[in-house]
Amino acid sequence: MPSRQISSHAPFSTSPVFEALIVPYRSTTRRGVIWMAVAIVVLSLGVGMRFLLLGAWPVMLFSLLELPLLGVLLAINLRQTRASELILLDPRQITVTRTDPAGRQTGFSLPTAWLQINLEENRGASRVVLTTHGQGREIGGFLHEPEKASLCKALQRAVHDIRHPVFDNPQLRGL
Repeated sequence: MPSRQISSHAPFSTSPVFEALIVPYRSTTRRGVIWMAVAIVVLSLGVGMRFLLLGAWPVMLFSLLELPLLGVLLAINLRQTRASELILLDPRQITVTRTDPAGRQTGFSLPTAWLQINLEENRGASRVVLTTHGQGREIGGFLHEPEKASLCKALQRAVHDIRHPVFDNPQLRGL
């Protein structure tokens, strides 16, 4: 099923019952990555200079060749900061909007009437899968295992609350 653009201004939209913004885990900030890159460059050049002075010039060559590789890998790491997944559940549908590292948004919507949320285990890795009318879509792909289980339980609870609303009628409290 092809992905489609999701409009943020849907007509007759109801307020969300459940909302989750999922972003990949970031172990450091952009400033931290820059400091780490500077430290690795200084350390690499220091080791290369030490071996160059000892007469082992190929070590300096390899030290200089590893620096562009470091730059490429850190650029890929920093590029991942824009990736996210927004999950909105309202009484009529669940809408998932994904933003890739380039900033492009795609998404899909599934009706909540027959929606099933399952945590599927496969060879030690789990997936949160939304299924309705034969359509299965994975969400939360970059979450860790405990976070996937937590997301699955929270979504299941929210769908249950939609299907089984509790009405509080003050006139019936005494009965």
